Amino acid sequence: MRERLIGIDAGGTMTKVVLFDGRGNELACERRPNVMLLPQEGWTERDAEGMWRATCESLRALMEKTGTDPADIVAVTPSGYGGGVYLVDADGVPVRNALVSTDTRSIPLIDAWKRSGRAAAVSRCIEQQMWPGQTLSILAWMQQNEPETLRRTAHVLSCKDFLRMRLCGDISTDPTDAGCAGIISVSRAAISREAFEVAALQAWLDRLPPIGSPLEVVGGVGAEAAAATGLRAGTPVVRGVYDVVGCSLASGVERPDQLAAVAGTFSIHSTLHARPALDPLPTIQTPYPVGGQVLATTATPTSASNLEWLCKTMLSAEAERAFLEGRSVYEVCNDLVAGALDRQNNILFFPFLYDGPRGAPGGFLGLRAGAQLADIVRAVYEGVVFAHRYDMSYLLTGPDAADPKVIRLAGGPSRSAVWAQMFADGLGLPVEIASGSEFGAKGGAICAAVAAGLYADVPDAIRNMVKVEQRYEPDAERAAVLSAKYGTYLTAIDVVADLWSGDRAEAPPLRARAV
Repeated sequence: MRERLIGIDAGGTMTKVVLFDGRGNELACERRPNVMLLPQEGWTERDAEGMWRATCESLRALMEKTGTDPADIVAVTPSGYGGGVYLVDADGVPVRNALVSTDTRSIPLIDAWKRSGRAAAVSRCIEQQMWPGQTLSILAWMQQNEPETLRRTAHVLSCKDFLRMRLCGDISTDPTDAGCAGIISVSRAAISREAFEVAALQAWLDRLPPIGSPLEVVGGVGAEAAAATGLRAGTPVVRGVYDVVGCSLASGVERPDQLAAVAGTFSIHSTLHARPALDPLPTIQTPYPVGGQVLATTATPTSASNLEWLCKTMLSAEAERAFLEGRSVYEVCNDLVAGALDRQNNILFFPFLYDGPRGAPGGFLGLRAGAQLADIVRAVYEGVVFAHRYDMSYLLTGPDAADPKVIRLAGGPSRSAVWAQMFADGLGLPVEIASGSEFGAKGGAICAAVAAGLYADVPDAIRNMVKVEQRYEPDAERAAVLSAKYGTYLTAIDVVADLWSGDRAEAPPLRARAV
């Protein structure tokens, strides 16, 4: 028997199903798009059953294309985005479309709670901020605006938990997803009844899932799921972790001197702590399955998805030419930026297409007639790095902040040498990149390997399954150029935010959070 592990990662745009061997090597991957539903401005939803069908198609294709014997699969573990919500009835049928973590419909509610002091009181209970895509915030909105949805709901699930329910019938969650959802006291890793009482959301309490270890086999693939996926009935299914934690595990993050960064839909930075960090207060805080530590995370939708937007809306001709040449449009972008690094470039890009500080919009500033396409793409790369620097500076400032010496980077920019080097230059720390490409799925495979007994614990699995393949040291000259431009970027965002939202009196300038 060949030991094989399957990790599933249902992200913001794609569901990926990845086959690994016991040493963590990626053997094959199948991807299917997740269709974003936009019923109103700021609402981002998903057809949960459509995501399940895409997962089934991917699993069956993976098994067939690789000729994998279903008996060789020792465990399957789903992962997915944190936050958002999947609401199902007693039979596991969705009562409405799922919500994605980029959903912002709860912003007015959160703003009202901030003014009344309720948001601060809830934050004290859950040891993290309130944010629009957080499950707790969404449940509050549902109770206020869709009482019928509350009445029909039997179970509140996360993305990965919905997929696992479909695979084996298990209804539960783990501390990492529960932490991201904002439904637990991170210190106790248990449901915060106090938070639900402060928020007047007690009606949801008996609908919340039980919480168990992410490293536990919770059931076997059911007969119906086996027929749909090509897996063998009874194949062990592991509870797993949500994708940010999975990426941190797959990056080999185990110590407080390492910072985990993910550049995808969200700009994500995470550091490890012995206890919950309260100053600065993270966007998200979750128990971490290594040494009883806590993962403190900032997350804003300001990262590499901005490049994806550029490629889809403005670079269609380049994408078509790249396809005919057997290349990707992202390779073209990398070549353009690499060739433009030595030119003067004062173009600023604000990567706020999905949300920005104080409502600042996305866009370009400083374009002139002499600008070339390469200069524009370079500005996008730099703007994403600046957004990461801004978020990272917040996470690393304050008495509870960590003091990392290296960044472990995952996401699209980690596969671009020119962009990864720009991250090192712009963030001022060495950047290391671990082996593999599908880190969320690999985090699931690490959980599966421990649950199946291939390794004694997560650190043992990391030692055997994670290898650092690349390291980028900051270049002092380029770092100085980016730092000067970053100062201009901060000032410009303040001006744009003032013009766009007119709320300067209500918020400090962004420069106050600069390093």
